[in-house]
Amino acid sequence: MTLPFAKSERSTVGVEWELQLVDEDSLDLRQCASKVLQRLERVRGEAHPNIHHELLLNTIELVSNPATTILGAIADIEQSIEDVAPILSELGVVLATAGTHPFANPLYQRVTNKERYARLVDRTRYWGQQMLLFGMHVHVGIESRDKVLPILNALLTRHAHIQALASSSPFWSNRSTGYASNRAMMFQQLPTAGLPHHFDTWEQLEGYTQDMLHTGVIDDFSEVRWDIRPSPRLGTIEVRVCDAPTNVSELKSLAALIHCMVEHYSRRLDSGEELPSMPQWFLSENKWRSARYGMDAILILDAAGNEELITETVPRELEMLAPVARDLGCEKELADIHLIVERGAAYQRQHRIWEKSGRHMESVVRLMVDEFKLGRPI
Repeated sequence: MTLPFAKSERSTVGVEWELQLVDEDSLDLRQCASKVLQRLERVRGEAHPNIHHELLLNTIELVSNPATTILGAIADIEQSIEDVAPILSELGVVLATAGTHPFANPLYQRVTNKERYARLVDRTRYWGQQMLLFGMHVHVGIESRDKVLPILNALLTRHAHIQALASSSPFWSNRSTGYASNRAMMFQQLPTAGLPHHFDTWEQLEGYTQDMLHTGVIDDFSEVRWDIRPSPRLGTIEVRVCDAPTNVSELKSLAALIHCMVEHYSRRLDSGEELPSMPQWFLSENKWRSARYGMDAILILDAAGNEELITETVPRELEMLAPVARDLGCEKELADIHLIVERGAAYQRQHRIWEKSGRHMESVVRLMVDEFKLGRPI
């Protein structure tokens, strides 16, 4: 089987952000995505091109157009928020997000009426019904298919660092889980989610895809839901490891980090370098450490097994990426990653407000609502 890789302009960028529809009184999730999108379509006279359904009816997904800069992509996201705001106000719904909702019951959530979602839940049953999860995806254009797998394997050496910086899901079904990203642990229960398999050649990826199709595991490559995956239809690498950021400021900075890392590795390939990679067992250990300990994780850095505290690695990586950020027009956004290192990630803010409030989950949702409205961490 051939798996064609679309032509895409180098280092163009697109952002997808999954948002929670929250009842403004109860702070629980509302199953009203279909109603929101139908009303929005009536107002506009057509379906909104950048606001979509997701698996569950408590979710809308905002999708940017391909852009040359992070700010260009985020402008589309902000416009979509402005477009949907009047509809939400009429329904008594507010927007918020994080990797999970702190107290919503997963088994009470309704699935969007689409065949692909129904098949997923039917096949995966209990674990499929637990997918009350919200993420952020960043697409970066790759101009040559030959670059895709080397860049993907290099990104995996720092994928746990990105996961820790984005962690925003310490609570699950009204419990504190002890994890910075419970979403990371839950999502990998799906049969084609989690870390990607290692491939050295595109032909190996095509062989894998053929095997998955032949055995009925997938009906289409888009059903491969790895943390980082090629997107052949779009001609991009898609980084899907992030919990949903709670605010647009951190959305920008995390997207900028991913954008710069992909271009950095692309430049190293251009200069004839062999990009780094790590054994699968190190990657698996890093993913777990990152999900469990977040910004306190000591992560494996390289194939030799050297280790370092994430808060020591990230500032050095940011310094290395600074010239790329200047070229891509996202210097400030990348530099704002320092604020996450210095002040804490979203899961840490959520834990602080939970403890301060006497361990009331509603206080965490109010924090999420406030951060989304203000567009910055509190």
